[in-house]
Order: sequence, then C-alpha cells, then structure tokens
Amino acid sequence: MKFQTLDDVNVKSKTVFVRVDLNCPIKNGKPQVSARVSAHAKTLFLLSKKGAKTVVLAHQGRKGKDDFISLAPHAKMLEKEINKISKPNKIKVEFIADVCGAPAQGAIKKLKDGQILLLENTRFLDDEETFEKDKKSDLVKNLFPLCEVFVLDAFSVAHRSHASVCGFAKCAHVVAGPIMAEELSALCNLEKPKKPALLVIGGAKPSDSLPIMKQWLEQGKADSVLCGGAMANLMLFASGKSLGKPSEDFLQKNEALQNFEQTKKLYAKYKSKIIIPSDVIVDNLGKAKVVDSAFLPSDFAILDIGPETARSYAKLISCAGSIVLNGPMGVYEKVQFSSGTKTVLGAVAKSGAFSLLGGGHTLSALEEFNIPYSKFGYVSLSGKALIEFLSGDELPGVKMLEH
Repeated sequence: MKFQTLDDVNVKSKTVFVRVDLNCPIKNGKPQVSARVSAHAKTLFLLSKKGAKTVVLAHQGRKGKDDFISLAPHAKMLEKEINKISKPNKIKVEFIADVCGAPAQGAIKKLKDGQILLLENTRFLDDEETFEKDKKSDLVKNLFPLCEVFVLDAFSVAHRSHASVCGFAKCAHVVAGPIMAEELSALCNLEKPKKPALLVIGGAKPSDSLPIMKQWLEQGKADSVLCGGAMANLMLFASGKSLGKPSEDFLQKNEALQNFEQTKKLYAKYKSKIIIPSDVIVDNLGKAKVVDSAFLPSDFAILDIGPETARSYAKLISCAGSIVLNGPMGVYEKVQFSSGTKTVLGAVAKSGAFSLLGGGHTLSALEEFNIPYSKFGYVSLSGKALIEFLSGDELPGVKMLEH
C-alpha cells in the first residue's frame, strides 16, 4: 500500500483542508475530550507550525440524535488541546458557524499562515452523506477551488464515501495525515502477519467481529481465535452448550443469533482454531462465581471469562508473533468481572508480538487499568472502519489515498 503523507508536500502558505474525526461523547450537552481529539490536536499543531492555512472539516453525531450539535464548543476544546503542546506559544482555533456558504468561504480566504479555522458540522449539509450516491455536494462545489492540499487524517471515517472524506479526491495534493499514516502502516504489518497470529475477540456485539473471524480463518491468517465477551458466549452456544436463559437472552437481544446456522458451521469447520472458555464467571447476585464450562447452563448471566481461561489465553499470547485484539473479555467496568480483561491486556502488553488493538471499549479498558498505549504495536482510534478493513472490505478513503 503506497500513499503520500505530509512529509511529501510543502504546506507553507497553502490552504490545507484536513478531515479529522471530532465525534465525541456528549455529556449534559457538552462534548467530552476523547483520545481522537487529543491526537488530532497534534496534527493541527504540526500544520500550524509548518505555516499552513488550515481548514478543519469534521462532524458530530447524526441527524435525529441527541449528539447532533454544532462544532462551536469543539473549537475551544481543540484549542485547549493544541495549547497543551504549543506552550509557550498560544494558537487560536477560529470557528465559523457555516459549512460552505459565503461566510465560510470568506473566512477561508482571510486565513494567514499558521492560522486554524474549524468549519461547522459537515452533517448539517443534507448532501454530505448523499454524496456517496450522486457525487454532488455544495461542500465540494463551493470549497474545492480554495483547497490546495487535502489531508485525510481520520481512518475512523475512511469507510464513508461522504463529501468531506472523498469529495476532494481530485485536489492537486491528497495526502494522509499523521494519524491516518500511522494506522495504515500498522495495518500493513497485518497483510502477512508474523506467525503465530492470534485474533482476540471480545466486546458486547459479536456480529461486528464475525466477518473478521471468518475472513482471517478462511485465508489462513489466524492460527487461533481467542473468544471473550459476548463472542465467547456465542461460540460456546455454537459448540452445542446451553448457556442459561440470561446469557441466551442477551445474545438474542444483541442480534448475535441472526444467521446462527452459519455461525455453527464456522465453529464446526474451525473448532481446532476457535478457542472457547473452559470456565466463565457469572453474576451471582452481584458476586463473581466461577463456573466450569462443562457445568453450564447457569441461571446467572456470564459476564467474564474464568481464571483458568485467562491463564491459558495469556500463555498463547506470550508465544504469538502477531495479535489483533478487539473488545474486552467481560464487563470490566465492574471490578468483580474485570479480571479476564485485565489479564489478557496485561499479557498482550508484555508480549513481544506486533499487536494492534481496536474498539472504543478496549481503549476505555486500557485507561481503567492504567496500561499505556506505548506497550502495544498500535492502538487504533477507529471503530467500524477498522472492523471493515480487517474483514477485507475496501474503504473509499483508503482507496483515495493509494498511489
């Protein structure tokens, strides 16, 4: 995979459009700082330092949802994060409550070297998302003439062929930003992963990760798949074990039992590689209780892998050449059901393997257990885009960058 980066273009005194991902959790109507925002602040500081006239494109939420708000507070949040890096110099992030009309165009034309301007939420435009179908957008029509360099710095939106992502593909210079470049480089390491290659799949929604599992097993890329979280429950069920009403109801509610016959066939075909828990931890009226998988079903919900399973997973991880981990092993937010996730993440952190971690809850678990990102090969800030890429899907944003 070949792509250009900011190192390949001179941005001084040029109008640089950069697509970032500022989509944040909203609490009491206010966006909360996320790892993505902090990472993008570094990119914007770099562009300012290089003397670019930086125009920031981003979205927040989706129409009809509570988190669909203006990016006005994001400008202040970005500015604060940038100035944690830029001390003692202070860099201001200007905001214009317009996406691509006359006010936005005027503000862009007035930018001076080193200045940063955040435009309004791109999803305020109806044609931001419809661009995927008809390739028409006021954003592109109005702003393309002003764009000298386009930087895609958000792998997390690369699976969307939206106007703000792919609409500037014909710009003279289209490059990957530092975050995008780092993510793509990490993913290149997994095109032919060093053996033994492990997939460690957890989280609450196994339907998201089943395509990755299927793809990697069928291509022979995965030597073993270690199952935790709801995926462990699903594969235990697929192996013919009854789980008990609470756990089976959860799988049904999370739509994990759709196409269950295909899941059973997948397990039957690759059961030597799909590793399921030998023991689990259930919620016995708020207290953790270890149950041997041979003694399932249980009247209590399964909320973590058991200690024997965690130890066996850690042993396999210690011998791995490559590891992809997506999702926690259990309900780590509750201390009594956190041991599986803590043990597995700790083992990956100590491993000499190249490791790629993804998923929002995975990142939260790292923060919960105070495990620094530096302990891993790469910690992805992407969600669905990462899943789609690892499942073998072509991402429009990535295709646009390839040379």
